[in-house]
Amino acid sequence: MRLFDGGKAPNPRRVTVFLAEKGISVPRVPVDMGAMEHKGDAVTALNPLQRLPILELDDGTILTESVAICRYFEALHPEPALFGTGALGQAVVEMWQRRLELSLLGPVSQAFRHLHPAMTAWEVPQVAEWGEANKAKAVRFLEVLDPHLQGKEFVAGDRFSIADITGLIALDFMKPARIAVPEALANVRRWHAALKARPSASA
Repeated sequence: MRLFDGGKAPNPRRVTVFLAEKGISVPRVPVDMGAMEHKGDAVTALNPLQRLPILELDDGTILTESVAICRYFEALHPEPALFGTGALGQAVVEMWQRRLELSLLGPVSQAFRHLHPAMTAWEVPQVAEWGEANKAKAVRFLEVLDPHLQGKEFVAGDRFSIADITGLIALDFMKPARIAVPEALANVRRWHAALKARPSASA
C-alpha cells in the first residue's frame, strides 16, 4: 500500500498523527499542495474530489477521507484503541470526534480558506464575511469545550483517542487561521499543550 500525503495540511496530518500513535509505518507519496499537485491528473485519477490523504491498497482499492483511513488501520491494528472500547466508549469517542470536526476544525478551516491571502486561488470566491463568522463559531465552541475539560486529561474518556487528534490539529491550525484561543480558557490551553507534547504531534 501507499499513502498520498499532503504534509502538514490538517487532514493529511490527522492520519500522520494517528499512524504515529499506532506505531505504523506506511510508504508515502508526497504531494506538494502548495504547488497545487493535488489538482493534477495523477491525484484526480485516484480521487476526483482532489483531496488528500489518499490510501491506495495493494489490490488497487482507494480509500479517501482521513477518518475513514484511520478506521481502516484501527481495524487492522486494534491496539492502542484510538476509537474507544466497548459500546459506550466507542460512542463517546465518536460523539466528541464529530463535535470537534464539525464545530472546531470545520470553522477554523473555513476561516483560513476565506480570509488568508494564500488561499485566493483555492477558494473562489473568498467570502470574508463567512470567514469572520467562522472565527466566532470556533471561539464559541471552545467556550463550551473548556468546562468539559475541567479535570480531564483527554476529551473523550480516560484514553487518548482520534477525538484528541482532531482537537490537536484544529487548535494548531488556529494559528495560520489567525484565531486566538482566549486567555480565560485555561482548560483548553492546558489540554492543547499536553497534546502538543506527545511525540506523535511532531511526526
